[in-house]
Amino acid sequence: MIPAIPDLLLEPLVRAALIEDLGPNGDATTRAVIGPDLTYSARLNARVAGVVSGVQAAVLAFRLVDPALRVTVLHADGARVAPGDTILTIDGAAASILSAERVALNFMGRLTGIATLTAAFVAETQGHKARITCTRKTTPGLRLVEKQAVLHGGGSPHRYSLSDAILIKDNHIAAAGGVAEVLSAARDRAGHMMRIEIEVDTLAQLEQVLTTGGADVVLLDNMDTASLAQAVQMVAGRLVTEASGNMRLERIAEVAATGVDFISVGALTHSAQVADLGLDF
Repeated sequence: MIPAIPDLLLEPLVRAALIEDLGPNGDATTRAVIGPDLTYSARLNARVAGVVSGVQAAVLAFRLVDPALRVTVLHADGARVAPGDTILTIDGAAASILSAERVALNFMGRLTGIATLTAAFVAETQGHKARITCTRKTTPGLRLVEKQAVLHGGGSPHRYSLSDAILIKDNHIAAAGGVAEVLSAARDRAGHMMRIEIEVDTLAQLEQVLTTGGADVVLLDNMDTASLAQAVQMVAGRLVTEASGNMRLERIAEVAATGVDFISVGALTHSAQVADLGLDF
C-alpha cells in the first residue's frame, strides 16, 4: 500500500484549485438555483476501466468546501475499477457537492489517467527486473500528486526535484569539459548521501564512465535495443542502469528483456489521457 501524501502538503494544491474555480464571488450558478437546505446523495463513478488515483485530493476538495459533507471511499487510490464502479459517495448539502465537483473530478481524472497508463507500462515488464519510472516532465505545481499517481500505477517516482540527486546530462558534460571532468567535479562536491547519475548516448561514452568511476547510476539515452543489451553486459552490475528516450509502450517488453534496472518514461505524466469519471446525483 502506498502511503498517503500528508494533508499539510496536499491541501495547498487542492485549496488553490478551489480558489481558482470558485473565483472572487463563489459559485454563482449554485447560489442562484440551489437552496441552502437542499441535500442530496451523489456518486462519483468510473465510466472506463482503470487504476484509481486522486481519491485523497477529491475527498479533500469536498471537505474543504464543506466539512459537514459525508464522503465514503469505496475504491481507494491504487484500486482497479471497471466501468460503472462507484469510487466515492458524497452525502450532504447539494450546493456544497456541486461547488466542489469540478475540482474533485479534475484531480481524479488526471491522476487516474496517469496511474492507468503507468500500470499498462508496468505490465509489459512482467518476468523481468526492470521497473518503470517517470521523469520531471510534470504539470507545473502538480508534480507531487502526479508522481503519487505513478506510484499508484505500480511505477517508481525518480527525482522529485533537482535537489534530490545529481543527474549529469549531455549539456553538463559539454559545459564541464568531458565525462572525466564532470564526474570528478560531481564526486568532489557531492555529500555522502547524494547519488550521482550520468547520461550517456553511446557505448564509447559508457566505457569512459566505467573507466573514470564516480557514478552510481548510468542513464542509457536513446539507444536501440541491441545497444542497451550490450551496455548492460558492459556494466556487469557495477552501476544501476536506466534506459530512457523513445520508450513507447510497444517497445517496453524488449527493453525490459535487456536486463536494465529502470525504464524512464516521460509520457506517463505528460501524455496520459484523462480518465472518464462522472459525478451523478
